[in-house]
Amino acid sequence: MQKVERINKEELVNVIKSKIQDKIKSLEKLIAETRASNNETKSSMGDKYETGREMLQQEINNLQAQLNEVIKQQSILQKLQIKNSQKVESGAVVQTEKGLFFISVSAGELITENQKVMSVSLDSPLAKAMSGKGKGENFILNNLSQNIIEIW
Repeated sequence: MQKVERINKEELVNVIKSKIQDKIKSLEKLIAETRASNNETKSSMGDKYETGREMLQQEINNLQAQLNEVIKQQSILQKLQIKNSQKVESGAVVQTEKGLFFISVSAGELITENQKVMSVSLDSPLAKAMSGKGKGENFILNNLSQNIIEIW
């Protein structure tokens, strides 16, 4: 992979914020719809419906847990400091021969300035393997050695 020009971190953060907002809206809508269908199943028909209601309640709990995780990501992103980095740390954009990585929250693949950037959490195995390293240093992940080409 050839060296990439500087990546605009503010733009990356804005793309992630937008993704997170969309996820929050989607999860809130699903929770509301599931609650509504849970209320509809309340009837005096007996135990058969209790099982269905319990399954719907478990689904609501699952969706709520997902929503809480996305809100936690939003909070981490709001506290993220946008500054130049000399080493791999929270807020750094790192280029290796395998690609570009934004150490922030786990938001998957982002496209900015016609570049694919993977947004990974500081707790991810990749970020942990790179953490604290600088430009030109190597790290090993899954028995594969990678070189850090650039850090912003």
